[in-house]
Amino acid sequence: MSVGYTEENIRTLDWKEHIRKRPGMYIGKLGDGSSMDDGIYVLIKEVLDNAVDEFMMGYGKIINITLDESMVTIRDYGRGIPLGKLYDVASKMNTGAKYDSRVFKKTVGLNGVGIKAVNALSSYFRVESFREKRLKSIVFERGQLVEEQKEMPSKEANGTLVTFSPDDEIFGKFRYIPEYLERMLRNYVYLNSGLTIRFNGQDFHSKNGLINLLEENMSSPGLYPVIHLKGEDIEIAMTHGNQYAEEYYTFVNGQNTTQGGIHLLAFKEVFVKTVRDFYKKDFDPSDIRSSVIVALSIKIEEPVFESQTKTKLGSKDMGPDGPSVRNFILEFLRTSLDNYLHKNPETAQKLLAKIYESEKERKAISGIKKLAKERAKKANFHNKKLRDCRSHYNTNDEQRLDTTLFITEGDSASGSITKSRNVNTQAVFSLKGKPLNSYGLTKKIVYENEEFNLLQAALNIEDGLENLRYNNVVIATDADVDGMHIRLLLLTFFLQFFPDLIKNGHLYILQTPLFRVRNKKETIYCYSEEERRKAVNKIGQNAEITRFKGLGEISPDEFRRFIREDIRLEPVRLRKEDKMSDLLSFYMGKNTPVRQEFIIDNLSFEEEMVKL
Repeated sequence: MSVGYTEENIRTLDWKEHIRKRPGMYIGKLGDGSSMDDGIYVLIKEVLDNAVDEFMMGYGKIINITLDESMVTIRDYGRGIPLGKLYDVASKMNTGAKYDSRVFKKTVGLNGVGIKAVNALSSYFRVESFREKRLKSIVFERGQLVEEQKEMPSKEANGTLVTFSPDDEIFGKFRYIPEYLERMLRNYVYLNSGLTIRFNGQDFHSKNGLINLLEENMSSPGLYPVIHLKGEDIEIAMTHGNQYAEEYYTFVNGQNTTQGGIHLLAFKEVFVKTVRDFYKKDFDPSDIRSSVIVALSIKIEEPVFESQTKTKLGSKDMGPDGPSVRNFILEFLRTSLDNYLHKNPETAQKLLAKIYESEKERKAISGIKKLAKERAKKANFHNKKLRDCRSHYNTNDEQRLDTTLFITEGDSASGSITKSRNVNTQAVFSLKGKPLNSYGLTKKIVYENEEFNLLQAALNIEDGLENLRYNNVVIATDADVDGMHIRLLLLTFFLQFFPDLIKNGHLYILQTPLFRVRNKKETIYCYSEEERRKAVNKIGQNAEITRFKGLGEISPDEFRRFIREDIRLEPVRLRKEDKMSDLLSFYMGKNTPVRQEFIIDNLSFEEEMVKL
């Protein structure tokens, strides 16, 4: 069928229409708040970046944040937006002071876009500027001006107050997870010594910067004291841990570059070279970097990020007249790390012992790894173990943040998901039976066990998360005893060998309905007994109730909604107080009598709750 193409087909969208029509260009994926990189957190970050930039320029040591359900309020005590330009800053694209390096240096906000995106994507947006005993306030709804107050006297201290609520027309049913916000705020204070962020009455402050960041993210003490190196516009904290993978926390001008970039590549290269030169041995790079935990922060003028969400650095130069990022890191790290190792021979000896240990393990499993890779290749292409999707997380297309791998068990469940999935962004990995309990085993088992080897290969995480193929890794098992057991075994596998997959917010549990309650006019899907009771009360006692015992019992037509528009994902989260080794030992170790007693005690508690 031929479609006409004339002048009438050409449209020019105003700023708010464009943002609302293409939000992914400005805030990445939308999401419902279950993932740390969902859009509702990016909205907070865009406002907070401006407040932190004020602090970096020497204005305002406290930032107040309150969250009341969906309403967010952020108050800084910086210089305040010039009152005559308040409307332009909030609603005119490519407008801001950060084009003038005399006013803002080495900041995150660069393009004059962020605050406009928050405005356009909020059902309510109010910005107030306090400046030189004067106040101006403007209110928008979905980017549309609804109220502009005239300037008036004020006794408030200088600064900016932004209040907004994300628009449910854009984000649907969403929720903020306080733990995600707290992690974001901790990163800000780790990188900005002297800054206090007060979130719902709780203060976040850091005395030791990146050392505190490492301590926050390490599940056990490092193998040697944290090496802390600090220079002008660069700070590095590092040690080796007991985990298998490499862990990196990188920042540019305070922005957490979760996708790394040229600064991370430069660090890896120079770190290996410096260690080789110090010990005068040609170690394999993987042996040097295995189990390393690094926090790296640099500050540069006019950084070039690969997207508006600023998760990957693309800059090659430090500034108009500065060296390249690579050369900057090379000169600093080569000198500082070499000096540190010479001055701290005990640390140098422990680092050397760790390298030899990694080398020994690598050689022990090298033959197994080669065979394992061959098996994985055959399984991917011939046995259909992995039903892949077209887009991947480590590519640059717009859909990559939505890429998902469902890990499921059995032909019926994997068949339902495969028929219902979005082939562009959703892949399916089918388990064969229950996985092995991997607690206490070495990484050798990852290559010897076919299921673990194929799963690792499907995710492409053998050498860390840098080449992770899916942003969301979703455990999709039946809501029965067997399904829960498989879920626990998979969690043990990831906690044991790839904890950074969880720490970086990539692992989820798929929630699927337990009941369908319906009559001729209405159908309600229920995820708990409580929801079932409410549905029956609403529809009436003559309602038809279906209990879904497994994923395979849900028809593909119904299942489609539960992995697409109505998907419910429960993130797997690790808190600082969760001691990973203790958790694994208790739930997956051989302390059977103690665990049985715990189950019996809690089973009684659950029964009492049901009675109530």
